Amino acid sequence: MQKANTVLDLIGNTPLLRVRNLNTGISELFLKLENQNPGGSIKDRIALSMIAAAEREGSIRQGSTLVEATAGNTGLGLALVAAQKGYKLILVIPDKMSQEKVSHLRALGAQIVVTRSDVEKGHPEYYQDMAERIARETPDSFYINQFANPANPAAHERTTGPEIWEQMEHRVDAIVCGVGSGGTITGLSRYFARVSPNTEFVLADPVGSVLAGYIQTKTLGKAGSWFVEGIGEDFVPPIVDLSRVTRAFTIDDAESFDTARELLRSEGVLAGSSSGTLLAAALRYCRTSCPPKRVVTIVADSGNKYLSKMFNDFWMADHGFLRKTAFGDLRDLVGRPVHEGSVSSVKPGDVLMTAFMRMRMYEYAQLPVMEGGRVVGILDESDILMAVHKGISNYHKPVREYMTHNLVTVQPSASLEEMTSILGNGMAGLLYYEGKFYGLITRVDLLNHLRRKLLEDKGKANGL
Repeated sequence: MQKANTVLDLIGNTPLLRVRNLNTGISELFLKLENQNPGGSIKDRIALSMIAAAEREGSIRQGSTLVEATAGNTGLGLALVAAQKGYKLILVIPDKMSQEKVSHLRALGAQIVVTRSDVEKGHPEYYQDMAERIARETPDSFYINQFANPANPAAHERTTGPEIWEQMEHRVDAIVCGVGSGGTITGLSRYFARVSPNTEFVLADPVGSVLAGYIQTKTLGKAGSWFVEGIGEDFVPPIVDLSRVTRAFTIDDAESFDTARELLRSEGVLAGSSSGTLLAAALRYCRTSCPPKRVVTIVADSGNKYLSKMFNDFWMADHGFLRKTAFGDLRDLVGRPVHEGSVSSVKPGDVLMTAFMRMRMYEYAQLPVMEGGRVVGILDESDILMAVHKGISNYHKPVREYMTHNLVTVQPSASLEEMTSILGNGMAGLLYYEGKFYGLITRVDLLNHLRRKLLEDKGKANGL
C-alpha cells in the first residue's frame, strides 16, 4: 500500500480498468479511472501543475488570491491544492453546476461567484470574462486561466500519458477524449506523437458544443446548450491542439446520462456526466472498428457529484431524460405518483417540525396530509410560517391544527386550463384516478411538463 506525506502526493497513478460487461464489439476498451484522484477528478493533475508553475515563476506567494473560471472539477482540484498550500481562492462558476460540487467547493474554503450559463464569450456575465475581471480588480491575485495556461496540457504530457502507455503495455490504438479547457487531449496527443504516432485520437463532444463541427469543417458553428458538465465549448480554447484528432462523435445529454448510469450497473464504476459522453463515443468507436482495436477512454470524475441530478430518477424524468408512459391527460403532469412510492407526506398527528424538515429534505413547498390512504389536508410553507410566527413552540404542535382543509380534487380528464387556474389561485390539485389518490399537481409539475413539451417540439422540429 502506498504511503504519502500529504494528500497532494496521491494525485496521479490512477488505475486502468478493462471493460468486460458492455458491448465493445470486437475491440477492447479500457477506462483510466481518474475519479480515483483525491479530489475526485482528472483536474487534480492540472490544478497541482498550474499552481506549482505559478510558484516557480514567482507569480504567487503565501497569502495570494487565485482566481479561476470553472465548470466544476478544475475548481475542485484548485480548491484542494490551494487549501493545502495556503492560498485564497475565488471561483466563478456557471449556474448549471451540480449542488454537490458547489457544496464541496465551499467546504474546501473557496469563495464562489455564480454567473449565467446561457451567455457566450464577450458577455460581461460570461464566466471566463467575469473571472478575468475579478482578477484584475483583486489585489495580489493571479488568474489561473486553465484555457490558456501551458502548465495544463503539460500535466498530462508529463504524467497521464506515460501512465497510460505503461499500463497498456505499449499497445494503444486509440484514445477517446473530451475538451473542456483542452489540456487532456493536447497533452496526451503530444506525448503519444513521440511514443506511438499511429495512436488515433477521437473527440467526444456534447450536442450543442462547437468543437466536433470544427474538427469536421474547420469552421465554428453557433453553440447551443447542454446539461453535461465539464466538456464542450462555444469557442476553441487557446491551449487546445486538435491537429491529431481524426474522428469526432457528438453525444446528446440523454445518451451521456444513460451511458453513465449503465456504466455503474454493468461495471460498478460511479462516473460523472462527461464520462458518460466519453464512454458513449468510445463504445461507438469500438463497435464500428475493424480490425479490433485497443482503446482507452477516461472516467474524468466521480458520479457522487451528480447524485441529485443524473442518478436521480425524478430529476431525469423532470427534465425529459427518462421516458414515462404518456397518458394524454393530467396524469402526465404528476411528477411523483403515489403508486411509485414517491410521494412524501405527513400525517395529521405529525408535528410541524416534522413537516418542515420533510419539505426541506425533498425540496417541496407543500405536502399532502394523508390518513387511511386518503388526502385529508394540505400543508404548505405559509401555513407553517404563520403558525411559528405566533410562537416558536408551535413547531411542536400537530399538523391537523394548521393544515388546509379546502382541497381541490381533479380528474385526469380535466383540462390544462382548469389546472392552470387552480394553481394560479395558489392551490395544488389532488389528482384522483379510479377513485384513488394518484398524486399532487403543483406549479413545479406544470412548469416541468411545459418544459418537456417544449423540448419534445424542438426535437421534432430538428427531426430527432
